[in-house]
Formats: sequence, structure tokens, C-alpha cells
Amino acid sequence: MNPDKTAARKATALSWIIILILALLPFHAFLTVWLSSLVGHYTLLRLWKEILLIPVFAGVVYLLSTNRYLRKKLFDSWLTRIILIYALLLLTTGFIAFFYHDVTTKALAYGELADLRFLFFFLAVMVICAFSPLLRQKWRATLLLPATLVVIFGLLQYWVLPNDFLRHFGYGHHTITIYETINNNLNSIRIGSTLRGANPLGAYMVLVISAAVSLLMATSRKRPSQFLWLLGAFLVLVFSYSRSAWIGAALSVAIILWVSLESARLRRWLLVAGGTLVVFACAAGFMLRNNTTFQYDTLHTDSRASTTMTSNQGHAIAFRRGIHDIVHQPLGGGTGTAGPASVYNNQPGRVAENYFLQVGQEAGVVGMGLFLAINIMVGLKLWRQRREPLALALFASLIGLSFVNMLSHAWTDDTLAYIWWGLAGISLSPVILNHKGNNSAKKIKATA
Repeated sequence: MNPDKTAARKATALSWIIILILALLPFHAFLTVWLSSLVGHYTLLRLWKEILLIPVFAGVVYLLSTNRYLRKKLFDSWLTRIILIYALLLLTTGFIAFFYHDVTTKALAYGELADLRFLFFFLAVMVICAFSPLLRQKWRATLLLPATLVVIFGLLQYWVLPNDFLRHFGYGHHTITIYETINNNLNSIRIGSTLRGANPLGAYMVLVISAAVSLLMATSRKRPSQFLWLLGAFLVLVFSYSRSAWIGAALSVAIILWVSLESARLRRWLLVAGGTLVVFACAAGFMLRNNTTFQYDTLHTDSRASTTMTSNQGHAIAFRRGIHDIVHQPLGGGTGTAGPASVYNNQPGRVAENYFLQVGQEAGVVGMGLFLAINIMVGLKLWRQRREPLALALFASLIGLSFVNMLSHAWTDDTLAYIWWGLAGISLSPVILNHKGNNSAKKIKATA
């Protein structure tokens, strides 16, 4: 059989597995909790996507082993090299911490998996896209069709379904909380739709809203259904009451509009409108500072509540502790010693509520610098491709999600991390592996 056709067929088969994973990820939390309530094995069910990725990574190794040109293009990229150096650093610091009994086996495994899975998934998707166009052709449906179901369920959750509806599907203290509140106030319920909670839902909506706006701006004929979909998505974002996601989405949409508007006059109007909106929001916030509803929904405070600590104070304390840890341990404490994985250690968890600080706590200043470099390099490559709707949506949402990650551990969420970095792999595959366009694609085939 022709080696070109063999590689293309394998890549197409792997692409369908990727599509399946990306399409199911928005329902990952809901499905795993529900199935575990029926058959048990909650932890094993949560690993379904990693199990599906075993043949994907094996297939990628095969594609790389049979194509010398592709191997050279991949490993000549400084982005790939920095990802591999970062991975080596995380593995080294993790095993050193394990050797000195600073991290348990479960915390180490979870930490390595959460910190590295989306980066290796990014590289794998790039390689697959070099051989098959399927993922580039299907990314819109793969992202937006599941997102539509998330939006519909989120709206039903807010307006129709009872607060404890998810209790019937296994949600509870041992899996995922049935519902979230603002400062333990039962009158202020936050929706999570089918994701792990309100903040993961908000971060996910930053991505899908960015993609929808980018596609809308690139379409000459706007349909009413597109605006209706966006309205539903924005409402779900609002009802998550994730303030970091609100700001992240605003930043992302503003960037997309700014880039998409070619008229200097329209850009000036956008700038004036944005500035006016910010001034109005600040003035409204000052006037409503003593309003109970505004305090709950926006400030997440209540001057009349008996709560000893608000979420804002919790964020501030966690941030200071994260800075303190990095200053006093600049080489890091080891993978698994901070972030969500650290709760599985024999000592209290270290949760900075900031993903970048988490990396610094685990891998030190060098690790944090490497991760920032990865983000900057990916962002620059996406910016150069900004004329494509996917690249523009990813560039803008990267900025918005970076803000979200400064107030949470958004990249540790399976759904967001896999989907965003998988889409980034689709967008950047032609740039990193075929940067000369069709001529490079022909070279890949010629050396197969």
C-alpha cells in the first residue's frame, strides 16, 4: 500500500477519535458522575479520555517514526523544545519531591497529568493535522454543537429546573457539589450546566463565545439565529456569576471586534463605546455599592452577612500565600505540591487560586518562566494567523483565559484545557509543521 495513503488513513482515524473526545468533553463531568452513580469506579471513569488518547499517542509516534521531514519540523520548533524542557522540569521536580516524601503517589500522578496532558495533546493534534484535513474541516461543529447543548441546559438550570436537580444523577459531597452559591447564600445560586462547576463553565463560555463572535464577524450574511445563540451563551456566562470569566470574555470579544473592524472610524467608535461603558460601569458600581443584590452578584459580598470570610478575601489570602511560597522556595516544591493535586498530600493543600502561581509553587521561577514563554509563543503564532476565524478566536480567548487563570486554576479543568489546546493544535499545525504552505505538505508526503 502507498505509504502516503496509509499515513493519511491512520491520521483520519485518529482525527475521529480526537473529534469524539472534544465533542464529549463538555459533558465529561455530568456523564462520569452519572455513570459512577450507576456502576461505581468514579476515578476510573474520569480517565476515559486519557484511555482514548493511548491509541492517539501511539498513532502519533508511528506517524513521526515514518516521516523524517515531519520529525525535523516538529523538533526544530522552539515551541516544541520549550514544551519538552518544561515537561522534563516538571517530571524532575515531581520525582525529587516524591523521593523526599513531600508528595504522595496520587498527588504526583494527578499533578503531572493535569500539568502536562494538554501540552502533549496540543503537539499530538498538530502532527495528526499535518496528514489529515479532517479536524480543520470539522472544528466548528465539534466545538459549537456540544456548546449549544451546554447553553440550553444552563438556561434550563437557571430558569426551570429545581436547584437540586443534579442530585438525581449522582451529584453530591463525594463527587461534584449539587449547586454552588455566592458566599453560602441560598438565594444566590450559580449554575454550572454540565461542567464541573460555575467557574469552569464561565471559562468554557469565554472560549465558545469568542469562537462564535469570530465566526460571526467573518460571515458576510449575519443570520438572526447567530445573534440568538450568542444571547443564550452570554446569559449562561452571566448566570455562572464567574467575575473573572465576565472580564475574560469582555477582553476577548473586544479584541475580536477591534481586529475584525477594518475601518479606522469604526475602531474609534468602538474605543469610545468601550471607554464609556467602563466609566458607566464604575459609576454604577459606586452608586450601587450598598445594594444587596449588587453586592451578592457582582462584588460577592454582603455587608449584612455573618460570613467571617468572603470569596474576595479568600482570593487575596491565597494569592499572598502563593507569592510567599515562590519567594521562599524559588526552585519550587515539586509537581503535585500545589494546586488541586496538593489536596491528596499528607499535609494541607496549597491552592493559590492562580494557575501561574501554581506552576511557580511546583516548578519554581524557571518553570513559571517556561510556561509563560509557551503561552507567549503560542499567542504570537496565533496573532500572525489572525485573519483566520479560529486563530483570532484562540488568540483573543487566550488573553481572556490568561486573566481567568490569574484568579483560578482554569487549565487544570479537563474540558477547557483539552478543547482550547486541541483547537490551538489544529490552528497552528500548518504554521509550525508546514510553514511554507503546500510545498512543505508535499515534502511531508515525499519523505513518508
